[in-house]
Amino acid sequence: MARTPSNMLPLGTKAPNFNLIDVTNNTTASLDNLKGEVGTMIMFICNHCPFVKHVNHTLASMGHDYHGNQINFIAISSNDVINYPEDGPELMKSNATENNFNFPYLYDESQKVAKDYDAACTPDFYLFDSELKLVYRGQLDDSRPGNELECDGADLKNAIDCLLEGKENDKIQKPSIGCNIKWK
Repeated sequence: MARTPSNMLPLGTKAPNFNLIDVTNNTTASLDNLKGEVGTMIMFICNHCPFVKHVNHTLASMGHDYHGNQINFIAISSNDVINYPEDGPELMKSNATENNFNFPYLYDESQKVAKDYDAACTPDFYLFDSELKLVYRGQLDDSRPGNELECDGADLKNAIDCLLEGKENDKIQKPSIGCNIKWK
């Protein structure tokens, strides 16, 4: 199991736009159409990674908890599906259903979006404000598969709550750790 850290984009970076297929409803979705009024949480995930499997229940729970709070969640899978067929669109849709995701799960077939965001691993998290400027990038929390810490989303929840309350997030932003994105 690889332990690749996320790249820490500079805070204030503008979110690159995209147009991708949402596998949950087979429609094309853009960042402009999906962004939240107060904030947008963009997550690079996949189906097979043990680090993502470890956090799926927390991501689903947070998606439901923050739904209606003007924070929109967007999941994107950018893995090479030729060499990793379990990350293909059909299985992405099944994964979204099984995990009760209430947010779009987008397929980045060209891997351009992952490159635009400088995504390195799954999971990789980026929180943008209402102007689509980066206010948080890093880990969900300190839990990892096998370290016996509860997966509670503490770091990401703190960042979202700070954004919702208009407060500066003064906590150290730690890189996410996960499997590397499977590049073509």
